[in-house]
Amino acid sequence: MKALYPLFADLDGHAVLVVGGGAVAERKTRALLNCGAEVRVGAPRLTRALRAWADEGRLAHLDGPFQDDWLASAWLVIAATDDRALNARVRAAADTRRILANVVDDPALSSFQVPAVVDRAPLTIAVSSGGTAPVLARRLRERMEALFDPALGDLARLAHDHRPAIRRAYPDHGARRRFYDWLYEGPVLEQLHADDATAAERMLLARLDEAGDEPAPPRTLRWIAPCPADPGDITLRQLRALNEADVLVHDTQVNEAVLSLARRDADRRPLETDRHEDTRTLEARVLALCAGYRNAVALVV
Repeated sequence: MKALYPLFADLDGHAVLVVGGGAVAERKTRALLNCGAEVRVGAPRLTRALRAWADEGRLAHLDGPFQDDWLASAWLVIAATDDRALNARVRAAADTRRILANVVDDPALSSFQVPAVVDRAPLTIAVSSGGTAPVLARRLRERMEALFDPALGDLARLAHDHRPAIRRAYPDHGARRRFYDWLYEGPVLEQLHADDATAAERMLLARLDEAGDEPAPPRTLRWIAPCPADPGDITLRQLRALNEADVLVHDTQVNEAVLSLARRDADRRPLETDRHEDTRTLEARVLALCAGYRNAVALVV
């Protein structure tokens, strides 16, 4: 089974070809238009909505059977017909031009997959099974719809609007991350829950005004020992430690799948261990490797 590289594409102002004029093509086209793509729909017949969008100038209609030159200047293509042979032709033509192609509900013919999406604009949460179990991906999306608060979109916009001020107030990366932890989990979100965006913004600005008065938090070193081989055995407390860590001091035998649960920007310091080494010597070596870091996690098998 192939591993897919997760990607969010900026299609604003870029040409995208949709081959097919039915209900599925309409659904795909709607999502592309919402992203600002310049959509061209190629098909002999269009749904009522696609025809209306074409008449309004929101998309270009390429009338007739598929032609390879429809792909000229396209950044990607979506084949949304019920003719597998035609879909295969579209994929082959796209491959020749090094254009990514998605064949709806046919992962074997696709060079990229469209994930199931939870939309909290501008926040987008996507889940993909790599095309192996699309129904499972959709079921997970349905569960996530209930888990992720609708106010998260407003919170993301608020963070974006004040991002330059946040960076000025918190030039230190660790301090800035702690501010974002407060922002995303604290009273600002509660104000947005209450539909009071003004109070939420006022609270954020007050916190920025106090940035220079906050005491530096103490340095921490947390141990995950013995470290489980299966990432599914990591506890919630350990997972939080991994997500807060600036550096991972890890036994070279620790499973990469466990290390991947940590923040991607956390530094890594591999550690060769010896089962005959006494605890005090091991602790001293770990402390030396994490010197200068605010939050460290040591993972030892």
